[in-house]
Amino acid sequence: MKKSAQSLLLLIKGLLGLLLVIFMLSLFVLALVITQFGTDSTAKVPVVADAKNVPQPSVKKDQGLISRDDLWQAPDWNTVTAEPNAKQIQYGKELLVHTAEYLGPEGKVKKISNGLNCQNCHLEAGTLPLGNNFGAVASGYPKIRARSGQMEDIPKRINDCFERSLNGKALERDSEEMKAMVAYMLWLGKAVPKGTRPQGSGIYAVPLMERAADPILGKTVYDQQCASCHGSEGQGLAQASGKGYIYPPLWGSNSYNDGAGLYRLSRFAGFVKANMPLGARYERPLLSDEEAWDVAAYVNSMERPSKDKSVDWPDISKKPMDHPFGPFADPYSETQHKYGPFQPILTAKAEVK
Repeated sequence: MKKSAQSLLLLIKGLLGLLLVIFMLSLFVLALVITQFGTDSTAKVPVVADAKNVPQPSVKKDQGLISRDDLWQAPDWNTVTAEPNAKQIQYGKELLVHTAEYLGPEGKVKKISNGLNCQNCHLEAGTLPLGNNFGAVASGYPKIRARSGQMEDIPKRINDCFERSLNGKALERDSEEMKAMVAYMLWLGKAVPKGTRPQGSGIYAVPLMERAADPILGKTVYDQQCASCHGSEGQGLAQASGKGYIYPPLWGSNSYNDGAGLYRLSRFAGFVKANMPLGARYERPLLSDEEAWDVAAYVNSMERPSKDKSVDWPDISKKPMDHPFGPFADPYSETQHKYGPFQPILTAKAEVK
């Protein structure tokens, strides 16, 4: 019994000693906290600088290719029914969106084009900013165009697309289809003052490179960014119906011919810079400038239909820097006119003037 009482007493003393140690450690930690922050209550509150006096990081209002200020927007499609020629305008849009169904190789109206839809190049039925839209068509035509050297109206410009981008035949000027497409374009540009070019119309102008565009580098860009939609051989992805394409062919017999606007590198590079690959837009481009130039060089180095261009650009001094077919008013080769570098060509053109 005596030994048990002694053991119990030792246990109690041990517990009391442990509690004392814990208490002393707590006091020590508390002393450290008080020493660090002080006893003054104002010292415990972090001081926040006046926001007015703190330099703020600069933030760009627009991170995209162009400013959104005064950006052209198509009229609200829901308002088209109020137009006296609403059905004609609606048919015009339908033709632009589903060109192959009506005017393609198996078209139910005529068989005059290669199976592409106008919308493949004029995105969202010609309404997307920097998507090769029709915002400046109504305000800009008729006009003299250097490519033909003649006064051109909207029907002539539409037929240029049929004969070049759609690698087909011209549509009769007085056909219901031509009248409908013209009506749609006029409706899109009804609010644009005559002779003006609204912000965001047409195609983006990619800054020039000091070097030539490189098809070999472009193939790498194509394989990584484009082939999943347009195919490893550029054949595109056809609709299940066989009329038109979900993703258009970029070269080969069913693509645009070498007289089309997109055969010029600056046009193709500007189009893909603002719109490709899938998901890119003018607000958030996904390709660098060099990637856009190089992939344009690769695509336009591939085989495609040829057009008679003998009457194009009758005044050779007005040929664009990237029209790759001679003769030229400068000493540079067809290869340089196709791939660049383009700045020396522009310098030579300026000296002639």
